[in-house]
Amino acid sequence: MLNLLAGIGGFGESLWGYLLPYLFVLTIVVFFHELGHFLVARLCGVKVDTFSIGFGKEIVGWDDRYGTRWKISWIPLGGYVKFAGDDTAASTPDRRRLAEIPMDRRGGLFYFKPVYQRAAVVAAGPVANFILAILLFAGLFTFVGRGIAAPVADTVTAGSAAEAAGFHPGDRVVSIDGSSIDSFEDMQRIVSTSAGVPLTFVVKRADGQTSTLKVAPREYVEKDRFGNTYKIGRLGIGRSTDAGSYRVERVNPATALWLGVKETWFVVARTGDYIGKVVTGREDASQLGGPLRTAQISGQVASIGFTALLAMIATFSVSIGLLNLFPVPMLDGGHLLYYAVEAVSGRPMGERAQEVGFRVGLALVMSLMIFATWNDLVHLQVFSFLSGLFS
Repeated sequence: MLNLLAGIGGFGESLWGYLLPYLFVLTIVVFFHELGHFLVARLCGVKVDTFSIGFGKEIVGWDDRYGTRWKISWIPLGGYVKFAGDDTAASTPDRRRLAEIPMDRRGGLFYFKPVYQRAAVVAAGPVANFILAILLFAGLFTFVGRGIAAPVADTVTAGSAAEAAGFHPGDRVVSIDGSSIDSFEDMQRIVSTSAGVPLTFVVKRADGQTSTLKVAPREYVEKDRFGNTYKIGRLGIGRSTDAGSYRVERVNPATALWLGVKETWFVVARTGDYIGKVVTGREDASQLGGPLRTAQISGQVASIGFTALLAMIATFSVSIGLLNLFPVPMLDGGHLLYYAVEAVSGRPMGERAQEVGFRVGLALVMSLMIFATWNDLVHLQVFSFLSGLFS
């Protein structure tokens, strides 16, 4: 019994340590996503009935002078903007009721707006997520700075992929697959996410000569400070440990903004690459995480510091924006797909076709959520924890 109570107590402490940072991260990302929809809708003259953070019953709310109900609801796992004429929070219209609305009262309804305006309103959510990420990254580069070490191979591990490819101590990496490399950290990020992927390095030798080397980083399983395991790529190159070889550099806002764009694109490219490999069976899908693992990581990152948490919010915001652009009905990308068909054909897709698409999209999204949650439970060793309580 004592073991059971101790286990439950420890689990409870972990739960709150993960839950509060997770809600903080999720609320900010969701708010900016929905704010993107809201602002462009207002710009296009669409009447917005509700702006909600969370689902379910309202905890607190207020009405603005345009008739929009702003509210915070009990289930803090997302949010929505409900336009006038929508039948549900998922922006599905009640077509029978809309058909009965007189022409002179249709001006503020989303459903009757030109297709380009509807597409702009829908796309504004993911775009807002990317803008949030860019601004957060830029702020961190401006006020905190970024760590920079020269992209020079101080050491080459014997028997490593780097040695086999012909790297020598003193080699300076100029570019990888055509992308210029300005720091050792730039090289590490590309290598760590490219296990088994052939990369083309342009290096400048100690004698000033330039060489092109092709090498595929080898896959390693590592543990972080919290005990989480990750699969990463490694070359076997070490950087200098001299105090003068590493510095933290703050940059001006204009440069920081450009670096924020590059950082955001890096996250987009690497996320898209990983998902593509999962779909084609070239990558392990067990790395896909859901809300439980995101909550765990949020708590762990928050324990490092607020700066690290802001960086995580930026990365998570990019992921949410990218996910919503997938051409799956129910997601923003699915709506954009419907509008593309409408723009080409000159008329909206049939009601039956949209209904079938919505059901297929719902099934896909629910399947992904179940799969990701199962991965979370396995990763967090929940089943082992529960069996241990009663063993």
